[in-house]
Formats: sequence, C-alpha cells, structure tokens
Amino acid sequence: MRDAEQTMVPVTGGELSVLHWRADSPGAPLVVLLHGITSNALVWARIAGELAGEFEVVAPDLRGRAGSAGLPGPYGLAAHADDVATLLGRFGDAVVVGHSMGAFVATLAASAATRYRVRGLVLVDGGLPFPRQPGEDVDAMLTALLGSTLDRLATTFPDLAAVRAFWAGHPTVGPWVDVPSVAAFLARDLTGDPPALRSAVVPAAVRADGADLLAEERVLQVARELPVPATLLWAPRGMSDQPPGLYDEPRLAGFGAEQAGITGRSVPDTNHDSIVWAPQGVAAIAGAVRATVA
Repeated sequence: MRDAEQTMVPVTGGELSVLHWRADSPGAPLVVLLHGITSNALVWARIAGELAGEFEVVAPDLRGRAGSAGLPGPYGLAAHADDVATLLGRFGDAVVVGHSMGAFVATLAASAATRYRVRGLVLVDGGLPFPRQPGEDVDAMLTALLGSTLDRLATTFPDLAAVRAFWAGHPTVGPWVDVPSVAAFLARDLTGDPPALRSAVVPAAVRADGADLLAEERVLQVARELPVPATLLWAPRGMSDQPPGLYDEPRLAGFGAEQAGITGRSVPDTNHDSIVWAPQGVAAIAGAVRATVA
C-alpha cells in the first residue's frame, strides 16, 4: 500500500488537513473521500490503497476532527460542503465518496454541482435519512446511533494500551483493532500525551453536524434533487453490528431512490464500520468509483 502525503489546504478560518495519494500519471481522475461524524481521513486507507495510482485520491480530515480539529466553527454540513468546494478548487473535478455523515456532506456538495464540480457520488451507508422516532431530540438520537463511539469524546486514556482496550470492546471496530491500517486510523484520532490521551474530535462539531444530518426534511430534499448520478452501498448490519442496518430495500423503495437516480445495493456480511475495511466492502466501493468514472 502506497503512503499518503500530508498537505494543508487554506479554507475559511485556517487550514484543512488533507491526505493525498498520487496517481501514476498526470490527468488521472480525481476521487475525494469524506469520512463520518467522529472519524478521520485515515479510515479510508484500504480504499485509497485500492484506488491510488489508477486515480488521484484525496481525503480531508473534516473540520473539527484529527488534523483539522483546530479549525473553528461554525460547524455543520454546509461548512463541510464549503470546505469540499475549496478542496475541489485546489485539486479539480471529482467523484465524491462519502461514508456515514460524509455521504450527507457529499450530497449537499453535489446539490450545487456547477459550483462544487462533483461528477458523481458514491454514498456508503449514509446520505439518505436515518430512522428516527417522532419527537426524539438530537442528543438522544446521536447517542442511540453512535453509542460508545460518542462516549470516548469525554474520556481521557492513560496510555495507548487503554485506547486499544476501549476499541477492542467495540462491537464493530473490535474485530479490526489490530489490523495495521485500522490501528493507524484509530491513532490519528488521538491528541495529548499519556496519561491524558483523548480524542481530537470537537464535541461541538459533532452536535452541530448531527443536528444537520438528522434534519429529515432537508436531507430528503437534497437527496431527491441530486443533479449527478449516485450509488448507495449499504451494510446489512448497523452501528452496533446488529441487523438490520440503517438501510434496506424496502426503506430505499419507500424513499424513492430509483426515481431520484440513486442505485442502491447491499454489501454482504458488513456492518456500518466494516463496509470500508472488509475486502468485499473495498471491492464494492472501488467498483462503484470505477463505474461512476466510466
């Protein structure tokens, strides 16, 4: 797997941290990878390893996460979409791939395709409204969706062994915790020094972004008016490895995905996290990118 180059891209309020995997030849198609709500750019290492060389690949740490944690608010999906616009202005037109919250950012970016230069979308277990109970508030919904992943934002760890132990007990990350590319992704999340290691994710960013992605009517409107083709790859198991996942065929049919120009398909034997790490997930995402470019 080739190494990424770290670069900083000027955006509103400071600099956006970006990982860049170069193509083998000038003029290769560009792919932009957008991560989830408490994640970071290195979650894409396996996907980037599959695509790099054939494509130019860039993955930002979104505002309020990892190397971009120092970027100030306001947060929210529109702020991320503006950062993506700046990124495309720097690197060029692209197929945009988003996982979880990143898929919502991708759809918002594509809703102004002439401005954001999005040539196609690959949505990975996100981008269409999540299941929600009537009257449920944002904090309760985020807690239900993210569970212990959200708990870590308020946790201080004495050393790396404690961080590993935390993730080893996570239902979806645990089986992958000692895979080198995943371990590197988890380490990228950390800031501080022992005995006070903690997540670099800014809690205020999570709340603002969560409120936006749970705004069902707005999400519906954006997803139903996409001006570019989109593929939605969904996991049959959810954020706690439980069936069903966030999406299924009846849910997509009820949304009207086909009429909206969104082609959906399941990636077998994956959950919300493993869909970007498991071989069948990597193959499905890379295949969708190639099909979109073609």
